[in-house]
Amino acid sequence: MGAPLKNIKACVFDAYGTLFDVSAAARRCSIELGERWLDFSAMWRKKQLEYTWLRTLMGDFKDFWHVTGDALDFTMDTYNIHDPALRTRLMELYLKLDTYPEVPKLLENLRDRGMKTVILSNGSRTMLTSAVRKAGIGHLLDDVFSVDEIEKFKIHPDVYQHAVDKLGVAKEKIAFQSANAWDAAGAMAFGLQVVWVNRFAQKKEKLGVINEPKHEIRSLDQFIGLLESS
Repeated sequence: MGAPLKNIKACVFDAYGTLFDVSAAARRCSIELGERWLDFSAMWRKKQLEYTWLRTLMGDFKDFWHVTGDALDFTMDTYNIHDPALRTRLMELYLKLDTYPEVPKLLENLRDRGMKTVILSNGSRTMLTSAVRKAGIGHLLDDVFSVDEIEKFKIHPDVYQHAVDKLGVAKEKIAFQSANAWDAAGAMAFGLQVVWVNRFAQKKEKLGVINEPKHEIRSLDQFIGLLESS
């Protein structure tokens, strides 16, 4: 798990893959998609992320809902699926992704401790509002920050700075949790205290030791242990 977190004043969580299960939409359409649904979901996610990076580099921002639709269209084309009704259902389901089971209890624990809890996400404001409402966790969050407000996607440093500015908390006193290794590396490079929630036992990114998170856990139910040791 790594050394304990020190002097934390706020806990900032990535949304997709960290709090919300990005495979949930395709899983609910597994009958229509068949045995390939998991590979389909993985490609959809991969293209979604690629398009955020490309759009940031090109300076051509479109919100995450638009990007998610473009990535789905690419994936459906790749799998030779031409079903407008299925596309509509998959997009609707993306607004109602399941949370991982440990999430509500963790947020309740942090709130009981008086800790600030917020989301910092690539998600559009509409997408995040819908996901938080469906999960019933809005009362456990102090705020939800969307990149819509700065029109750049992670891992641009301005995204992490946006959270610092909105919270009014020094970056070294913020614990940032993400299940995405690339996001964890970006937050680490920016200077946050980063916890990589390595849910699927992935290998570390090869971006240099300075960008490797010092804290690694398998699920968010291990997060409190880092705070309790501090």
